[in-house]
Amino acid sequence: MTMKRIEYDILFVGGGVASLSSAHRLVDLAKQGNTPIRIAVLEKGKDFGNHVLSGAVSNPRSVKKLFPDYETNGFPVEGKCSDSNVTMLGAKKAWNLPGFVSPPELNKRGYLILSLSDVTKWMASSLHEKVKETPHIIVDLFTGFAAQEILFDGNRVAGVRVESSGVAESDNCYAKATVFGDKGFLSRDLFAKFNLAPTPQTWAVGVKEVWETEKDFSGKVWHTIGYPLLDGGFGGGFIYGLKDKKIAIGMVTGLDSDNPSLRPPQILQALKKHPWVQEMIKGGKLVKYGASLIPEGGYYCLPKEFAVDGAVVIGDALGVLDVKGFSGVDKAMESGITAAEVLFEAVQKNDYSAALLGQFKQRLMDGWVGKELKASRYYRYAFHKNRVLFSDYLPKVVTGLDGSSIVAGGVSAFLSGPAGLIGSAINLKKLMCGCTDIGPVEWKEDRTASKPDFKASPAAEPEGFAKSTVSSTADLVFYAFTHYHHDNKHIKEFDADVCKKCIKKYGGGGNDVPCVGDCTAEVHEVHEKDGAKYHFMNLENCVQCRTCDIVCPEKNIRVNGAEHGSGPDFSGL
Repeated sequence: MTMKRIEYDILFVGGGVASLSSAHRLVDLAKQGNTPIRIAVLEKGKDFGNHVLSGAVSNPRSVKKLFPDYETNGFPVEGKCSDSNVTMLGAKKAWNLPGFVSPPELNKRGYLILSLSDVTKWMASSLHEKVKETPHIIVDLFTGFAAQEILFDGNRVAGVRVESSGVAESDNCYAKATVFGDKGFLSRDLFAKFNLAPTPQTWAVGVKEVWETEKDFSGKVWHTIGYPLLDGGFGGGFIYGLKDKKIAIGMVTGLDSDNPSLRPPQILQALKKHPWVQEMIKGGKLVKYGASLIPEGGYYCLPKEFAVDGAVVIGDALGVLDVKGFSGVDKAMESGITAAEVLFEAVQKNDYSAALLGQFKQRLMDGWVGKELKASRYYRYAFHKNRVLFSDYLPKVVTGLDGSSIVAGGVSAFLSGPAGLIGSAINLKKLMCGCTDIGPVEWKEDRTASKPDFKASPAAEPEGFAKSTVSSTADLVFYAFTHYHHDNKHIKEFDADVCKKCIKKYGGGGNDVPCVGDCTAEVHEVHEKDGAKYHFMNLENCVQCRTCDIVCPEKNIRVNGAEHGSGPDFSGL
C-alpha cells in the first residue's frame, strides 16, 4: 500500500493510548455535530499495541469518561486491584509497609490492572466500528507506517514523511493539524525547531516480564523499594497480578544515574532472584519481555507551548506522566481527550493556527491533569536532591531487615548519621508533598550524568534461587519477539570516530560505554579489529526503547521509528 499526497484534517503520529483517546473523542464530537472530518493514525508497529508497553495500574477516571460502558463493551481489563502493597526488600527478606507509613500515592485499590498493548489494540479496533455507518467521518488506521521526518510549510507543520509498509519509496502524509503522541521519535525535532523545551526531559527505562504462574495472584499489586536498587539511583520494582494465573514483574530505573553500566534487564533478574519473588514464580514460565522509556520530569519538564501552527503535542511526547504514583495512562488519555476538543473547534473554524490550538495548554493545565502535575512538581526532584538517603541510609535499613527486623535497620541507619538522616528525610518529605516552593527546577540531560570512572559497590545477592527463572539479556530478547526486515537501519551512528573516543574514555575507567551498559536488548557491543575498538550494533535485537539515544554522552546516536512494521511484539505486555 502506498500513500500519495493524501491529506487529512487531523493526523496522529503514534498509535498509543493518547492518540487513540483523542481520535475517539474527535469521532464522538463529529457524530454529535454531524461534522465531516478526515482522521488518520500512523502506527509504526505491525499492529496496534505491538510497540506499546507500560506497567499500567491505572485510575479509571479517563477510561470512564471516554467509555462509560467500559465494563460491558469489551474494553480489556486484566483485573481490578483489591490488594495494594508497598514492599521493602533486603537481599533475603520482604516487609510490607503498614498503611500509616506507606506512601498514599501508591495505594492502588480500585484501580484497573491493564495490558496497555491490549488496550490500544482494542481502542483501534473499536474506532473502526464506531465509524462504520458515518460516511461523513473518515478514519484511516495505518499500521507499519513509521513517520521519519516532519514536513514544514514555512513555520507551519504540514505533515510527516513516512516510510510505507511493503514498498521501497517514501511518501508524504499531509494534514491541517498533526498530533504528536510519540515517545520522542519525531516530537523532539518539533521541540528543537521551535525551542519548546528549555528544560530537558528526564527519563527512566522500564523493563517488564509476564509470567504464567502456578498460583493465582489476580488483583494483587506490589511496588517495591530497596533491593536491588541500593546505589542511590531512582527507581523500584513492581509486581501486578493478572488474570489467567499470570503476573507482570518489572523494574523502573532512572537514566540520570552515575553508573554507565546499569544493565536494566539484569536489575530485573536480580529482583527475580529474591526468595519472595522466587516463591511467586516457582514452577512458572516466562512468556513475554519488553522495555520502554518513561518521561519522569513532570511539571517543570513540560514544553513552554503545547502547540505550534499546524501541530499539537500530547501524551508521552508532551510528558504528562506524573511520577507520583506513576499516574501515566489516565493523564495521557485525558491529554488526548482535551486536545480533541480543541482540534474539533479548529475543524469547525478551519483555523489551525498556534493561537487556536494553543488553547489546549490552558485547558489541560486548568483541569485535574495540570493541578496534579503542579502539586507533585518536586516529587522526582526530591529524590534527586536527597540521594544520600538512598545511597547511604537505605542499604543500612534493608541490611537490618535481613539481619533481624526493619526496626533494627532503621535504628542502625539513624545511629550512623542522625543529623544527615533527619534533615534529608524532612527535606524529602516537604518536596514530595509540594509543601514548599523552591521555584522552577532545572534538569540536565540524562546523558551528562554517567561517570567514566564510576566504581560500583558490590551488593549482596540472594542465594538458592532457581537458575531456570533468570535469563541473560540475549535470551530475554527472544521473548520480545523482535522481527526486522532485511537491511534495516533504524539506529544511526553519526561519526564512528566519536564512538571510538567514547569507548576509550569509558574503557579507561573500567566501564562500558552507556549505549552498551544501559541497553535493554544487547543491541550495542564493542568489538575489536586490528587492535582498535569500535561500536557494533545488533539491530535485529532492538525493542525500540530509545535508551541508547538518551544516554549517549556525545549525542552520536539517533533511534528512528522502525520501518515496514519491524520491531518487537509487545502484545499482552
